[in-house]
Amino acid sequence: MLGAIAGDIIGSVFEFNNVKTTDFNLFNPGSTYTDDTVLTVAVADCIINGKDYAATFKEYGRRYPDAGYGGSFLRWLFSESTAPYNSYGNGSAMRVSPVGFAFQTLGDVLAEAERSAAATHNHPEGIKGARAAAAAIFLARQGRPKPEIKQYLQDQFAYDLDRTLDQIRPHYRFDETCQGSVPQAVIAFLESADYEDAVRKAISLGGDSDTIACITGGIAQAYYGMIPTLIAGTVRAILPPELLQVVDAFNRFAGISV
Repeated sequence: MLGAIAGDIIGSVFEFNNVKTTDFNLFNPGSTYTDDTVLTVAVADCIINGKDYAATFKEYGRRYPDAGYGGSFLRWLFSESTAPYNSYGNGSAMRVSPVGFAFQTLGDVLAEAERSAAATHNHPEGIKGARAAAAAIFLARQGRPKPEIKQYLQDQFAYDLDRTLDQIRPHYRFDETCQGSVPQAVIAFLESADYEDAVRKAISLGGDSDTIACITGGIAQAYYGMIPTLIAGTVRAILPPELLQVVDAFNRFAGISV
């Protein structure tokens, strides 16, 4: 899951200042974690400690209220309700990476991804985006080749993964939906040569840069294995100790080396 968090932090300065190239500094003075990281850590906490998703999202969100949440989530966060609000935003997919790493069968991954999404994003597209991202991570960590991962996602989720980044990039704009973010994030992974290249390619699309890079980064970590030392070390230095503690506990739980 550190791969997803690194994608979020690297992409954070480009969310509203898009670049359409892979040639940029990985880290800048303004690089920081956002809601993508906070809620990814919340999902990990739920998995390792058996917590309720909705209650834990509210706990983490209220602890970090200025992390850049979307308007619908923010209203839900500070309401008295724990009922989902039928969202198909990409928040369900951006936070799901721990699910793909924690479970040992594809069926369990898909079921848990749906549970994590449905706490807020119970629209069919919101659930589909989370299931697709988690499935990609599971298949990647199983060592499945990229063509097999691509085919599975196309067959099961009807995503168009035949476009290239060069075809998408010129016309791609900010899109906070799962259907407008998850396929693009997967394509960035499919075209990549290594972890860093995957994140750079994801950010080069523009749009919701931190979230696309977060989704791509989770898949890339699962597929390529170790995250470059410079990236991992910088991310660990940026994260607050209480978030890093959960990350390390989850890595031990899931047997992940970073």
